[in-house]
Amino acid sequence: MLGLPSIPAFCLRPRDLRRGAVLTMAFLAAVGAGAYTGCWDREEGAAVDAAPAGAPTAEGPREAGTADRDAIARAVAEAVAEGKSGKKAAQEVVSRSGDRWGTVYDQGEYAAFAEGLDGHWTGVGVWAGRAPDGMIKVDKVQPGSPAARAGLRAGDRLLSVDGHAVTGLAVPDVIALLRGDAGTPVVLNLSRDGADLTETVRRERLKTEPVTVRQRPDGVTVIKVASFTRGSGDRVKAAVKAAPPGEGVVLDLRGNPGGLVTEAVTTASAFLDGGLVATYDVRGDQRVLYAAEGGDTSRPLVALVDGGTMSAAELVAGALQDRGRAVAVGSRTFGKGSVQMPTELPDGSVAELTVGTYRTPAGRSLDGGGVTPDVPAGERVEERAVTVLGGLGVGP
Repeated sequence: MLGLPSIPAFCLRPRDLRRGAVLTMAFLAAVGAGAYTGCWDREEGAAVDAAPAGAPTAEGPREAGTADRDAIARAVAEAVAEGKSGKKAAQEVVSRSGDRWGTVYDQGEYAAFAEGLDGHWTGVGVWAGRAPDGMIKVDKVQPGSPAARAGLRAGDRLLSVDGHAVTGLAVPDVIALLRGDAGTPVVLNLSRDGADLTETVRRERLKTEPVTVRQRPDGVTVIKVASFTRGSGDRVKAAVKAAPPGEGVVLDLRGNPGGLVTEAVTTASAFLDGGLVATYDVRGDQRVLYAAEGGDTSRPLVALVDGGTMSAAELVAGALQDRGRAVAVGSRTFGKGSVQMPTELPDGSVAELTVGTYRTPAGRSLDGGGVTPDVPAGERVEERAVTVLGGLGVGP
């Protein structure tokens, strides 16, 4: 799945653009070929060809730059009148604006992007991002996917897609090449350990399970949230209710690129009894996100985080940490705290532009700094989490 990073974002389906944005935080790059969303070089984000993304997105601070909607619309209209690509014209304006999280989708790309919010996509099943040397690398391969059956591995470098060189391309553009209709072939030229290889893979309709639950022998329940697609918050709530009474919970947010803000708030609500989750602004208009009442506030909780924890996932971790509800264990998170919203352009394409920032209940902006864990941990993170739970009065 190639896609973008999980950026706090508001996501909208194309038909929703005129009704107002649905609050979402998601990895922008997640619109790709079957990977996840996100900026993997921390400037662009990691991507999958099957990821959620969306409407207002949360990312960095205002100083990152904000593109002017009217200027983009004029550039698109002029380009279309001259028979040129409106999308390309829009991308040039966004690029010049300095909005590092701003991006432009054509109608098909945006429809696929919105579809990913339901946990479905059509692609080859590879998560990809940009390596430090500028090449596109495979970060993860979805088990059982076309890419997995073809033998693709994490660490492979992607050189070209159907003959189009991808080195130097933006991750969303690479994802656009990887996507296509189910059943159609795509030729991937890769480099592995210095040797080139070519694989022809057929795209498939794929699905990801955003929430998985595992019961450890010691009674601790581990809830892994891979992304905040539709329904993930209710699944977390159900998992908490089903956990053995008195036992602790490990909420694993590692590698989570974000998703729908509403789902992130529902997830936080599983462990809170109302109260503030986050605040954000849209072009200076301050708004507030509250948890629902009735969550489990007594069960010991540890949140696992790492550098792949982004956007909406950072919102959850930051809220639970600030509210004194969870001990964060792991490594510092990605640091994406800005809000993007979609703007429909004259040619039907959609521009996701930065409009503001969001903050945790304590007023922290996570952009750049991310969430710093209460208990740093490298390897054997889950075991460290169980030890922490033991200190909270549960576990072995």
